[in-house]
Amino acid sequence: MKQTLMSGMRPTGKLHLGHYIGVLSNWVNLQKNYDCYFGVADLHALTTKYDNTKDLQQNIIDVVLDWISCGIDPNVSTIYVQSKIPQVCQLHLLLSMITPQNWVERDPTLKDMAKILRNKSENTSSVSYGLIGYPVLMSTDILIFNAQYVPVGIDQIAHIEITRDIARRFNNIYNTDFFVEPKPLLTHVPMLLGIDGQKMGKSFHNDIKISDDEKTTEEKILKAITDPNRIKKTDSGNIENCQVAFKYYKAFAKDNQELLTQVKAECHNAEIGCRDCKKRLACLINKKFEPIRQKRNELSLNIDMLKQIIDEGNKKVQIKNQIVLDKVNEIMHMYK
Repeated sequence: MKQTLMSGMRPTGKLHLGHYIGVLSNWVNLQKNYDCYFGVADLHALTTKYDNTKDLQQNIIDVVLDWISCGIDPNVSTIYVQSKIPQVCQLHLLLSMITPQNWVERDPTLKDMAKILRNKSENTSSVSYGLIGYPVLMSTDILIFNAQYVPVGIDQIAHIEITRDIARRFNNIYNTDFFVEPKPLLTHVPMLLGIDGQKMGKSFHNDIKISDDEKTTEEKILKAITDPNRIKKTDSGNIENCQVAFKYYKAFAKDNQELLTQVKAECHNAEIGCRDCKKRLACLINKKFEPIRQKRNELSLNIDMLKQIIDEGNKKVQIKNQIVLDKVNEIMHMYK
């Protein structure tokens, strides 16, 4: 039997190239070898956007559209929506009872999220009780499957560590070995920066969407920063100083060493200007995403089929998760 793998994303809108390079392309490969469950974490979206939910349902659809378009196969992997799995909420409550407060408070992601919210508002109540419990809910997402593996980047190891700690504490308290301590499957893909050289994100207005058309993609790529020391086309450039454009080349032409060598030489010898170099990059990206965008457009014409995929995934996950929840209730001697 294949070992179980679980991962998910918060539905905050259409996904961008950073999601594809850092997460989705890896998921597509992993689904061949693992029993994969990919959750749209809409409850997590409420931890910071509880007062702005008007687009939440559409955001869920957009995330699933992007997943399937990029190669997540619903006949191989299971796609579900977190809030439709009542077992997650029940296990979250039980695990919150055994999790020490200081474990939650030291979570680095929680600290960052709370800081961002407090900076946006002078009202300290902007940090909700639900946000404080975010690390336990995230651990629950994994433990409700008793998943052996979770794919993460090196900067997300802390997420897995608190999950392992909670699993170990549960096992110790109740003298059992029921919960598996999940292991991270590290992805070593560097973070794809936004066109301004900062972290890519919708809220920063520096992202390129997977679903952007060719013209929009090219317009955004042409704004991407390059070597700031190269003022004129005749100046010699240094790809090591090319803060965004060449990093995109390395991400999308990693198997084309000949092209990478060519770009490096042309830049150093001032044989091509940055604008023309970025126009070629835009063509490279558009060619890569042409079939993905075409598939997405076709899927968007049949949202009912997409919802059916989600509903079937929800039912499958509910059955699987209930088995784990029943065992936890038994171990904790809860009332039958």
